[in-house]
Amino acid sequence: MAYTAILHEEWMRNLLANRPDVSKAAIESIRDKMDANVRDAVVENYSSLITGLALPDPTDRHVLAAAIVGRADLIVTYNLKDFPSAALGPYGIEAQHPDEFLQHQLDLAPDHVLTVVRDLRTGLKSPPLSAEDYLKILERHGLAGFAAALRAHHPAV
Repeated sequence: MAYTAILHEEWMRNLLANRPDVSKAAIESIRDKMDANVRDAVVENYSSLITGLALPDPTDRHVLAAAIVGRADLIVTYNLKDFPSAALGPYGIEAQHPDEFLQHQLDLAPDHVLTVVRDLRTGLKSPPLSAEDYLKILERHGLAGFAAALRAHHPAV
């Protein structure tokens, strides 16, 4: 996992815009926990690569530059059209939809993923969610394949 200060700013800004019930302090706390608990995840010193990269949306070049410097082989994004394989391939990087990524993680480590999903779901208190309600939220967020795969393990979710 790798991210940059710019990516932090983007997800935090979007979360604040979409979830006015979540405070800026809570979001900053999440960012700080990510930085503290995911060793070597913050990528720096990538800006010199940005201008030499070509993507359909030039504002996404920082993502590819960070992936190159961070030695990532995968960019997980809903925005696949702006990360075509022709642009990523020369760097040994591919783009993958979050639904596909999560399904692969479930296939690779089902017990671990199920534990994480269950812990996330049961940690929701306002409001608490049943397994089925949680799966429906995943579907609404473009994770229908992952939700379907989780349904096969329903008692564990």
